[in-house]
This record gives sequence, structure tokens and C-alpha cells, in this order.
Amino acid sequence: MRRTKVAILGSGFIADIHFESYHRFVPEAEVVAVYSRDINKARAFADKHKIPQFYSDIDELLEKSGVEVVDICLPNFKHCEATLKAAAAGKHVIIEKPLAVTLEEADSMIEACKKAKVKLMYAEELCFAPKYERVRHMVKEGGVGDIYMLKQGEKHSGPHSDWFYDKNLSGGGVLMDMGCHAIAWFRWMLNNCKATSVYATMATVYHKGRTVCEDNSVVIIEFENGVIGVAENSWAKHGGMDDRCEVYGTGGVVYADLFMGNAAVSYSKHGYGYAMEKADTTIGWSFTIFEEVFNQGYPHELRHFIQCVQNDTQPMVTGEDGRAVLEIIYAAYASAAEGKKIYLPFHPKVDRPIDLWLAGKHSSNHVYEVAD
Repeated sequence: MRRTKVAILGSGFIADIHFESYHRFVPEAEVVAVYSRDINKARAFADKHKIPQFYSDIDELLEKSGVEVVDICLPNFKHCEATLKAAAAGKHVIIEKPLAVTLEEADSMIEACKKAKVKLMYAEELCFAPKYERVRHMVKEGGVGDIYMLKQGEKHSGPHSDWFYDKNLSGGGVLMDMGCHAIAWFRWMLNNCKATSVYATMATVYHKGRTVCEDNSVVIIEFENGVIGVAENSWAKHGGMDDRCEVYGTGGVVYADLFMGNAAVSYSKHGYGYAMEKADTTIGWSFTIFEEVFNQGYPHELRHFIQCVQNDTQPMVTGEDGRAVLEIIYAAYASAAEGKKIYLPFHPKVDRPIDLWLAGKHSSNHVYEVAD
């Protein structure tokens, strides 16, 4: 079996998940290099996972590592630069959500990869999560009749890394971090049907001393086919990760919880090592997750992307999908600022999505200018 050589850019939480996925579930791939801005972190990640090469310079990695695919698990503000460099070096790109911080960055990334004739693959794991996929196939079979509403929520008590809370590095708060999952899943369920309008409300309710970004949001999206999507996201929910979807149709309904059906209900008087992502204690009752990475869909998406590279086929989730998600996110921030529905297409002239909401909190006037 031919093994595609992969470099992981990043050495944090999501990079660990991607490595585990490749190592355990993607025999077609071999991770041969890792990059981190801190050479000591790169070395530690390489030692931990027995990766032969480590770098603190992306250009050097691209020149010397011999990889075919670059898997970008970096903070949001580094996505564009890393993608442009990888494309220029002729490397295929797998990129974690969100695609970019701005629509201008997204456009430049898509164009660069097209020009270089390399694949730009948007890593939205909910499009591959086994339980969510079972729901989608049941719906395709007509199990709930005609869909009229979709709901998806992801909630926990806040991210692992400090950069998420810095609007200049992340581009936004919980909506950028996790709302992108719901939006991508809605489009996936609806065969990429276009969104026509967005209404949103958001606030900073828990991390007030840590960030100016929103940590709780609700977004309502209307699609061209009449379906309503409701995305609920929070960094203020305690007790570990909560990820669930609901599908409402004229002939039935489906509820799916990504974690609770994959956990052992446990009680511990003294606590133990690890229960689930974002759970801050294991004392008392907890839900002990098993095969967390597998059930979230990471191995399935990465194996699909590697097979697309090997077989030169079109990935099911692309850079264009990531851009569509980002445009809806922009509209949601504008809606929360204006207190009204925003219609698509929407292309504001601002530095980053969160700026729309922050400006609106201090002004009674329109907070954006729509691009030509």
C-alpha cells in the first residue's frame, strides 16, 4: 500500500487528535513531519509521537520534508499564510475550521490552490461523524419526510488555548470556534443549499474578564429551500462537551447526541484521569467517553482526504464550503449588532467578523459597509 506523507502544522490539542486519527485509522497516510512556532514544542510533539522530522520554519519544512500533504492545525490567524505557502510549494492542504479569519483571506486561499492545482480540503468533522452520518442517511431514505428545521449545538466551558480569546488572533468568539460546525452541517444535510438570511443574538456571559468576544450565541439561518437552521453555541456551559443535533420533518423527528450514547455513566468519589473533552472534574457523576476521536469523525474525514489525494478525486468538503460558512458567520455578527435579519450574499468591509458585533455594541448606526 502506498502511504502518503503528511506534515502536521501545529502541536496543540487538535494536532494531537489529527495524529491519533492518522496513526490508528488511516493506513494510507504516514505523518513524517511536524511544525510548531516554538521549536521545543515541535521537538516534544515529534518525540511523543515518534515523528522523524520537526521544524519551526514552515518554508524549511516545505522544502526538506518530502511531504505531499500539509495538515494545518494552527490558530486561525495563521491559516491563510500557511495555506498560501503550501500551495506555492505544490502541497495539498487539509485545513481545520474555520477556513480563514476573513473572506478576503478565504478567496486568496481558494485561488492559490486552484492556481497550483492542489486540493484545498476543509476539515469539518461533523460531515463524517458516524452518528451524524447515520442520521443523514436515514433522512435521505425519507425517514422523516420533508425536513423543515435543523438544530445543532456545541457547548462547553471554553477553549484550551489563550489565543481563542484574543479577537485579533481568532477573528471571533464561540461562533467562529464552534458555530462553524453547525453551519457546515446544515449545508451538508441540505446538499449545500444556499442560505438566504441570518438572524443572530449573542453575548459575553461567562468569560467577561478574559475576552471581548461572545461566549454564547444563537443563530437562525433561512435556506433557499425553506428549511430553518438553528445553531446554539456556548463557551459558558459546564460539565464537559455537549454536541447534539435535531432533525424535524413532516413525517418524523431525529435526535442524536454525539457523546452521551458513547459514554459509560460513572461515579467516582475521588476522581480519575479523563472523562471527556472539557470536563473539568471527574469527582462525582461523570460520562466516561470511549473512542472519542473516532465518534467525532476525525479519522473518517482525514482518510477520505488522503484517498482523494491518492486517487485524484474531488473532496466532499472543500475550501468553497469553508468560505460559504464564513460568509454566514459574518452575517450573524452583523445581525447581532443590528438586531435584525441580514440577507445574503453578504460581504462587509471589516478586518474580522467580530468587529461587526463589537462596533454595533457602541453605535446606533450601521456598523458595516457592504462591498461592491
